[in-house]
Amino acid sequence: MSAPLHRRIYAELEGRILSGELAPGDRIPFEHELTARYGCSRMTVSKAISELAGRGLVTRRRRAGTFVAQPKAHAAVLAIPDLRAEVRERGQTYDYALLERIERGPGDADEVELASGGRLLDLTCLHRADGAPLALERRLIALGAAPQAVDVDFQTVPPGSWLLDSAPWTEAENRISAVEADAATARLLQLRPGAACLCVERRTWRDGQGVTRVWQTFPGDRYDLVARFSSAHAKDQSR
Repeated sequence: MSAPLHRRIYAELEGRILSGELAPGDRIPFEHELTARYGCSRMTVSKAISELAGRGLVTRRRRAGTFVAQPKAHAAVLAIPDLRAEVRERGQTYDYALLERIERGPGDADEVELASGGRLLDLTCLHRADGAPLALERRLIALGAAPQAVDVDFQTVPPGSWLLDSAPWTEAENRISAVEADAATARLLQLRPGAACLCVERRTWRDGQGVTRVWQTFPGDRYDLVARFSSAHAKDQSR
């Protein structure tokens, strides 16, 4: 006796995910595409995707589609740090400078997804600890999800600190990579061009709607990334 069609769809998508053919962050085919491919109703396809989501293999994002979820092993780095608070907790003097602020429409496909039909606030800023550059930050804030950001004075308030207080998230994704400092980054971080840096790229969503995307570049010899995660912290952030 053959398996129900929704189980066949589930099994084929599961196989593509577990084999790595569909990597974390990849979009799986839209429901209407799967409906056409398998010659079935949308309800059948939706049931298969719901089972994938129930297993934590995919995440659904409103108006954007369904994406392969990040592996559970990455959950330990989902705690979102407040650089200002971290520096002060270490007993250092925190300093911050806003380098550029632009309100604009989205550009590429990733920005269109983040903006969800609205505009973006594009911020570039520099964090310092005891006068030494700690991190160069480039951040996009979706004004559809956080419209009050337009009125915030980011000359004095770091955007990350403000977002943690005013725009809570329910889902986050971190990507961590080693990069070499280009000329502009090296100048701002007081490094030689090509010096080793740590880049943390982070995205957050609230109930499927994009809130922010940020790239923070740290000098490789000035920052230790310590992952600490508690379910209570995540619960507080989702309130």
